[in-house]
Amino acid sequence: MDLLGAILNSMDKPPTIGNQERITKKKQKEQQEKRLADEKAKLKRFREKIEDEINKFIQNPEKQNHKFEPMEKVFRSITHDVADIAGLTAFSFGEDEIDRYVMVFKKEFAPCDEELSAYRKGEEWDPEKAKQAARLKEQQRKEDNELSQKTKESIISPQHKEKHDKRLGREAAKDAEKIVAPNRQFGFG
Repeated sequence: MDLLGAILNSMDKPPTIGNQERITKKKQKEQQEKRLADEKAKLKRFREKIEDEINKFIQNPEKQNHKFEPMEKVFRSITHDVADIAGLTAFSFGEDEIDRYVMVFKKEFAPCDEELSAYRKGEEWDPEKAKQAARLKEQQRKEDNELSQKTKESIISPQHKEKHDKRLGREAAKDAEKIVAPNRQFGFG
């Protein structure tokens, strides 16, 4: 023990904190706690404001959706949380840190994929414009189908048809045409 005691006694003792340092640390801790309390109160006020806004939106039978002003990520997460609790569907649109905002929808008026796509592109949703675009898309699809049918019919030459009709008969010739058309399409024959 004498050796251990001698070693411990020869070592420097840890520095002690002076009264001034204790006071400074205590003030810093109090300031940090005050900032946290202020931030917590600010978030609570924001949540109450959003709850009021969403309640007004729900009670208005004429509105199907509600767009909030652009806000920071923490506020958007609070808005999403309040909307979820209220039974609404919520989406964020816009560019982060610039103009990202939340839009809430009543469940019975949930947006379709085309509507969400328009909002993601930064465009306003117009149901009439969407119906017209769907009609144009359907018309284009029909035209493409008709064109592919005409192309299939025109691939086989009349002499080729006659040759198969004579050798195999009409039904067998039609079956052969079905095989020849894709082969020619891909560069065979």
